[in-house]
Amino acid sequence: MSKIDLLTRELMLESIKHYAKTKIPFDLIREHDAKNEYPANLIKDMYKPDVLGVNLLLIPEEYGGLGGATTDIYRICESLARVDLGIATSVFATFLGSDPLSVGGTPEQKKYWFSRMAKEGLLVAYGATEADAGSDLVSLRTRAEHVIENGNLVGYKITGSKMWISSGGVADLYTILAIAPGGPSWFLMEKGAPGFTHDQHEDKHGIRLSNTAGLSFDEAFVPAENLIGGVEGQGLLQAQAVFGYTRLMVAAFGLGAGEEAIETAIDYANHRVQAASPLSEKQGYMHKLITPHYIKFEAARAFIDETAKKLDVNNHGQSTEGAIAKYFATEAGNKAAEDAIQALGGFGYTKEFPVEKIKRDVKITCIYEGTNEIMEMTIYRGRWQEHLKTRGTFYTVIADEMDALHAKDISLGADSLALGLRALAYILEECRLNRLTRHQFITFKLGELIANAEVAASFCRILGAGKIAEGCRFNIETLKAMCRVNSKETALKISEQGAKLVLGVAPAGSVDAAKMIANTNYGALQTKLSGIIEDMDTISAKLRETFRK
Repeated sequence: MSKIDLLTRELMLESIKHYAKTKIPFDLIREHDAKNEYPANLIKDMYKPDVLGVNLLLIPEEYGGLGGATTDIYRICESLARVDLGIATSVFATFLGSDPLSVGGTPEQKKYWFSRMAKEGLLVAYGATEADAGSDLVSLRTRAEHVIENGNLVGYKITGSKMWISSGGVADLYTILAIAPGGPSWFLMEKGAPGFTHDQHEDKHGIRLSNTAGLSFDEAFVPAENLIGGVEGQGLLQAQAVFGYTRLMVAAFGLGAGEEAIETAIDYANHRVQAASPLSEKQGYMHKLITPHYIKFEAARAFIDETAKKLDVNNHGQSTEGAIAKYFATEAGNKAAEDAIQALGGFGYTKEFPVEKIKRDVKITCIYEGTNEIMEMTIYRGRWQEHLKTRGTFYTVIADEMDALHAKDISLGADSLALGLRALAYILEECRLNRLTRHQFITFKLGELIANAEVAASFCRILGAGKIAEGCRFNIETLKAMCRVNSKETALKISEQGAKLVLGVAPAGSVDAAKMIANTNYGALQTKLSGIIEDMDTISAKLRETFRK
């Protein structure tokens, strides 16, 4: 996938902001939200090449698109999420629905369908999820039976159902995963196909501007040429090939929605005067409700950007990294939206201010495209294999990298993170020796700690190279202050929670508590905490200045 030039991307981002300001005021969003109404005309308008042409990002240039790379698409996803997460999800549905074609389609299929998407602005839906097969695609029950005429395979009759399908009731084209005689396979099905119906739009807690509907198939016919790739049995491989990419997009949603919530709160705090000064000058208010979230956002941005750059080179793989990005960024965005409500007090709890809606919307990012519990398991499994393959050195190698960074630049807090990474390596090895990963909750928590560790390492790595992640609005000195705080707090979290996990589940007397505390570097990390409050004050002041309107 070729990358569009930086100027074109920035023009697209500015166009989205301008379009949102002039065509999608908050009153319009609130009206559609109250009615649980999908803004069909608005979405179609956004697909028009002379308006925004957002769908063209995913279409290769040779078929009339822009041929956007992962970095381009995640930046657009982040921008759309700041406008409205329901609208962003509607656009992402087409991105996601096109993935099986992009990964597995024949040259003839790509030319025909991508050309139509570009010319006609087709809305596309991704039909994988079933009642008993959410993230567990192996449990699929939808079937595709051969249709034979004169001894030749002419098509398939698909029978079954799908649920929670974004744009399920409004799409023009659907990619459907079903079990063919040769195994799980993707099929292209147009709306109106005989035997194919969709349910009513779901009445959801949030993202109410995104159409969500179940799909039903009663021997719905698709011609043989609509089998993606022309070979049966490739469906699961085609789906898994893009998990890193698709989950990175959801991470961008969590980041964008969380940013919008916190920046709304900062604007409020800059204008809300209490005891003769704005709330934004109150240390307790900022340190509790505002500043920690932006530190997490910038850490998440660094990891998302680093992973996107890898996917720009090869747009497959990075499954564990995609899970880390999704888990960390969506948890951060969800908690930020909750605290934004608190930051606005009674105003935040009303529908007059957008933070109440953002909170309802952003919660879905912790659920769709794999729940965050599935992400924890995915992260754990991926890195557990690395721990075993490297005989326990996977994280000590990254710790050495952090020590090397600290030797070059002491302002990143990378020395603290190195201690935390060595603690993580020790905790994983203790889990192996004591067979603690037979406890599912332990694997969940390990996934969480691993995600925090790798995001923090990415933040250090990018700043240590003198770079700033795309979309960042802070100077490098402010980012280094954020990195120091994040590194220290992440390392301490790994040490404290990791030791608690092992000591809490291991049989009494089987683990030496004093040795555990020593090897998780708890005491050494305590001595590294100096300066955190001063850094938080510096970051808070920069947030007040940056987002003052």
